[in-house]
Amino acid sequence: MQDTLALAFRQAGLSRTAVPSGRTDLGVHARMQVLSMRVVERHDDQELARRMNEKLSQDLGIALVKPAPPHFHCAWSASAKVYRYRLLTRDAPHWDSHAWRVDVVPSQVRAALEPFIGTHDFYRFHDNSSARQPRTLHAVNLYERDGGLVELELVGAGFARYMVRYLVGAAVGLSRGELEESTVHAGLHQQVRFRGIKAPAQGLVLWEVRYPPELDPFTAEERRLAAGVPATPPFVEHA
Repeated sequence: MQDTLALAFRQAGLSRTAVPSGRTDLGVHARMQVLSMRVVERHDDQELARRMNEKLSQDLGIALVKPAPPHFHCAWSASAKVYRYRLLTRDAPHWDSHAWRVDVVPSQVRAALEPFIGTHDFYRFHDNSSARQPRTLHAVNLYERDGGLVELELVGAGFARYMVRYLVGAAVGLSRGELEESTVHAGLHQQVRFRGIKAPAQGLVLWEVRYPPELDPFTAEERRLAAGVPATPPFVEHA
C-alpha cells in the first residue's frame, strides 16, 4: 500500500513523501489512516484528492484533504488510536479474509479483556521490536453484528507491534480455556514469560486515529461524512 500511495502522490504532482500515523502489519486492514506531508506545490485540496483517487484502486482512496494546524504531526500529535478486531462465530466464507473464525461466547471474550484496561507494561503482549514502556488501554467495547460477526474495539493512547493481536488472542484463549487466567495475569503484572496466542492479521482494522481538538485537522462532521469511509460493516462484497 505504501508504494501504491507514493506513486499516486508523484503522479498527482507532489514532490514530498507522506508520513503515516503508524504502520499496520501485513494483512491488517485500515478504515481511516491519516497521512501528513509538506506540500510546496500550489494545489486545490479537493482537486488533489480527485487526481490521486484516479490512480488508486477501489479499496484504497483519499477521503479528506485539509491544511493541518501549525506543528501538527500525524503520528506524534495523536491522542488515541482505535482498533477493531473482527471475530466470526459461525461459518461465513465471504468473511474469511476479514475475520477470525473461532467458536467463542462474545461476552466472555470482552470480560477477559477487562483486566487489561489501564496503564501497564504490556511487554509480554507485543513484539520485542517495539520499545518497552508503559502503555494505556483506555477502553474495550463489544459490537455484535448480524451473521455471527463480532467486533472488539480497543481504544488506547498507543499500541506496540502486534499488541492488539496478542491481547485479543489472550482473551480468546482465556474464554476457551486454552490459557490459564493466572498465567496471563502474571504476564501482565509481573512480565512472566508465557506462550501467548497471536490473533490472525486479517481480523484487525485500524478504525481511526484521534487528535486533540486544537490539533485535529478534521471536524467530527467531516469525519462522519468522509467520502468512501464506511461507518459499520460489512466491508466486503458478498451475495
